[in-house]
Amino acid sequence: MADWVLIGLIGALLVLLLLTLFGFAVYSGLFTEVVVSAGSPPIQNIIVAYKFKVGPYDESGELYTESCSISPKLCSIGVYYDNPHMVPPEKCRYAAGCILSEGEAKPSEDLVRYFRKYGFKIISFPAPSHVVMATFPFTTPFSIQLAVNRVHPALDAYIKERKLCAHPRLEIYKGDRIYFICPLARQGDFYVPEMKELERKSRAAEAEDAQTDVTGADTLSETSSISLEVATDSRETSVATSILSPLAAGRGRDEPDNRSDHSYSESGASGSSFEELDLEGNGDGSAGQPPNLGYAEEQETTTAKWAKEPIPLEKERGEE
Repeated sequence: MADWVLIGLIGALLVLLLLTLFGFAVYSGLFTEVVVSAGSPPIQNIIVAYKFKVGPYDESGELYTESCSISPKLCSIGVYYDNPHMVPPEKCRYAAGCILSEGEAKPSEDLVRYFRKYGFKIISFPAPSHVVMATFPFTTPFSIQLAVNRVHPALDAYIKERKLCAHPRLEIYKGDRIYFICPLARQGDFYVPEMKELERKSRAAEAEDAQTDVTGADTLSETSSISLEVATDSRETSVATSILSPLAAGRGRDEPDNRSDHSYSESGASGSSFEELDLEGNGDGSAGQPPNLGYAEEQETTTAKWAKEPIPLEKERGEE
C-alpha cells in the first residue's frame, strides 16, 4: 500500500510540474496570435546607443545584457541586417543596444558619456512613414524565443506574398511588448556606419571580381585587338565604366542601394513600393496594429538613402 501511495504522489507531482510548465508557456505567449500589418510606425525618431557585431544572432543577447546593465530602465533595440536562412551564422551582421531618447527629447550628456565609456556609439534613427510590423508579449525570457520562432516566419510570409521591399529588421523591447518593425521607406537611414562600410567593401570586391571574370574570359583575336586600339577614348571609358560598375545599373549616384545580396530585403521578390500596398490599420483600429503610443506620423520621401553619421551632442562636439 505504501508503494502505491508513493507512486501516486510522484505522479501528482509530475502532473503539477507539467501544468506549471504549460501555464508558464501560455503566459509567455505560446498561444498568442501573430498578426502582421502595415501602417505607421509605433515609434518616433530615436537616438540609440549601440554596438555592431558580426556573428550568430544567438549571441546578440550579450549586447542586450551589457546595455541593460548600464541603464536597466531604457528600452532595448536590435537591428538585424541579414537573413539567417541565407547567410552563414558567423557572417550575420547586427547592431544592438538601448534607446536613449525618443521624439523631441534629448538624452542627458552624462548618459551619453557613460555609454561611450563602455564602447557604445551613438546614432539617430528616423521614424519611417510606413512599416511592416507585428507585436508579441514580453512577459518572461521565454517570450523572446517564442517570438523569434513565430513572428519572423509570419513577417517573411507577409512580405513575400505582397512582394514588398522591407528591411532591415528592428526589434524593440518596450514594456511588456516586443515590437518587430520592417521599414518600407528610408531603409538606408537604419544602417549604422560599420554596416555601410562593410557593404561598400562588398560591392567593391564584387565589382573587382566581375572585372576579373570579364577580362579573363574575353580572349580577343588579333583583329579585335586592332579594332580596340582604334577605338576612341570615350568608347574605352564607356566600356571600362560598364565593367567596373556592374552594380550601378538603375541606381542613382546619390542614392546607393545598401541592401546586401542576402539581406532581409530579398523576402520581397520584386521589391515593390509600399505605395502599392493597401495599408492596414491606418486609423481604423484594426486587429494586430500596435497601439498608437502618441507618436506623430512623418510623411517622408520613400527613397532609401544613406543615414547620417552618428551625431554627438553639441557639447560633446565642442569638447572634441
